[in-house]
Amino acid sequence: MGHLLNLLNGTSFLNKLSFYHSPNLLHHITCSYPSKVSNFQKYHAAPLALQGNGDLACHVESSFKHKIYISNGGELNDIPHIQTLREFPRTELFEKVVMVRFDSNILLKQEPNQTTPSGFNALFTIKYLYEAGAKVILVSDWNRNGSELRTESVADFLSEILQIQVVPMQGISFSKLKRVKDDMKENIHLLENLSYFKEEVANCLEFARVLSSGVDIFVNDSFSNSHRVLASTVGVTRFCYACITGFHFEERLCLLKNVGEASKKPYVAIIGGGNLYDKAASFHFLASKCEGFVFVGMISFQIMYALGVSVPLNLVDRKALNEALDIVRLARDTNVQILYPKDFWCRNKQNPTQLQVFPSHGISDGWVPVDLGPVSLDEISSFLTNCKKILWIGPVKFADSSKYTNGASKLAEVLDQLSQSNCEITAVGTMACQLMRQKKSSASVVSMVENAAVVWEFLKGRKLPGVMAVDRAYPFQIKWSDIYSDPTQPLVVDIGSGNGLFLLEMARRRRDLNFLGLEINEKLVLRCLDSTHQYALKNGYFIATNATSTFRSIISSNPGELVLVSIQCPNPDFNKPGHRWRMLQRPLIEAIVDLLASNGKVFLQSDVEAVAISMEEQFMRYGKGKLDLVHGQNEWLEENPFGVRSDWEKHVLERGAPMYRTMFSKSSDISEVSAANDVIRKDS
Repeated sequence: MGHLLNLLNGTSFLNKLSFYHSPNLLHHITCSYPSKVSNFQKYHAAPLALQGNGDLACHVESSFKHKIYISNGGELNDIPHIQTLREFPRTELFEKVVMVRFDSNILLKQEPNQTTPSGFNALFTIKYLYEAGAKVILVSDWNRNGSELRTESVADFLSEILQIQVVPMQGISFSKLKRVKDDMKENIHLLENLSYFKEEVANCLEFARVLSSGVDIFVNDSFSNSHRVLASTVGVTRFCYACITGFHFEERLCLLKNVGEASKKPYVAIIGGGNLYDKAASFHFLASKCEGFVFVGMISFQIMYALGVSVPLNLVDRKALNEALDIVRLARDTNVQILYPKDFWCRNKQNPTQLQVFPSHGISDGWVPVDLGPVSLDEISSFLTNCKKILWIGPVKFADSSKYTNGASKLAEVLDQLSQSNCEITAVGTMACQLMRQKKSSASVVSMVENAAVVWEFLKGRKLPGVMAVDRAYPFQIKWSDIYSDPTQPLVVDIGSGNGLFLLEMARRRRDLNFLGLEINEKLVLRCLDSTHQYALKNGYFIATNATSTFRSIISSNPGELVLVSIQCPNPDFNKPGHRWRMLQRPLIEAIVDLLASNGKVFLQSDVEAVAISMEEQFMRYGKGKLDLVHGQNEWLEENPFGVRSDWEKHVLERGAPMYRTMFSKSSDISEVSAANDVIRKDS
């Protein structure tokens, strides 16, 4: 053990990959393309990411209060911490085939809207990938009506706003995609409109396999579809070795998380639209965050009826009566104030041009509500005056409407004024966002999420399939100085550390090295942490996490050089041998190789030869040509080189069964690898 660890201790450190906090937009190709699609939104500004209210630099960062780091704890409403393009190593994009699922509602929007951060970030995702040297393939769905929305026309429009040639493709098949991916040079390719394929909405596995054939990295930048299970957002993630989110998706997800946080109080939700029956589940979450509910639109009649207000029965959805009563009881039990309209502008059914204001409890027969009345608007304005955070979700609309009243516009004006008084405003839904843009002054800051369906699903506590399908990232910024007495010491990492006996004994023997165990079982981690305290170890620690997806984000922040990574007997499940090495996937291997110090070591062992062979083959395949076997080809290490055995290793050897061990060494110079091999051979 001493010889090998001394060898490890003498390694030189390879530069670690770091997070991209604000990727710089490289100089793009300044070619121009004649406009062929006059009906599309015109975009003349340079794509800018990380600006406005959607500033990615202000994304939600989880802070921790305890020294026990458990990555799947504390996640808001089942939203996991995911891998983003911002954090993905830029160098790993070069020459990779990257498929981007973009949001056609953002990039192909026909209404003139040139200032939204969403549009900037959506474009920036594509340009960033292109200028990092990736081979970019774009895919999305869009309206099939109209010749201006043919694939060729969409490609022309994207070429114009990106200032990069976008080449259209007709049909989706293995042969076509392979030919394109083999021939791709400086162009971006656009696949055919997914609206033509029923397999897309069915999340057909075979269709997803064809769609992602030859793709290395999948980038989901279509946040508006994150609540749906589609082949292009969920299915393809099974076939790409890395699945991450783009800048637009990350920005929108940060806004969604912010909706669910009661960081500022008083927090009030303005709730409009109709269909209370389907939305009722969301009020349990809102009641835990908000101090008040303001009901507008058709949904308000359900609440008023539940409160005992006399309203026309034809405006009440009887199937939602129980839900309305539950909301009223919930608000009472949680001390949430309820505000409903006190008057309405109404239209005469017989004479549609005749408008009159009625109190909410006294709407006469023959009249239908079309908008909020003046008393309602004044009361809402007064109610919101002292708020520090407001969510407006759902339109202020009724079964009938009038162009002569402007209650929704006046509400937007009130919110715009409040935003200038340090009140945090989030508008959700097409109508709410459109009105806020119209009324928004230069001094106000308003967050906007146009797709209300995604937010409603989130508020109901449901997992978003598009979010759950991408890779995970570690949620915390680890304070290594709180963990190790000297965090700059060389680091040894044991992936799948189990009960920690191997790592704890190593830490006791070698105080000049830091040891870190990554284990998915939280209970085992807590036991190991108790042991570190019992032994007063300041060079040993354990983290509960899925290292397959979080290894890079955890280890890249450690100040010490990574000199050894061990993976021992992964997933010992004798009933399902085919799943024993699922932990070892390409992203993990590449992260290990990237972060491992020059001449650092990778130690693998298993009591099942097929598992050991598979691990060795995968490191050879995905090691980027930087790894070499220490003990030569077609040989297994006879002895454990560290002199410290894991608990399972002891069990296997005691019953007389063999262990299959192998060791890799990393070096940028092949002569250094050979020299290292010679040293180890002499030691053994």
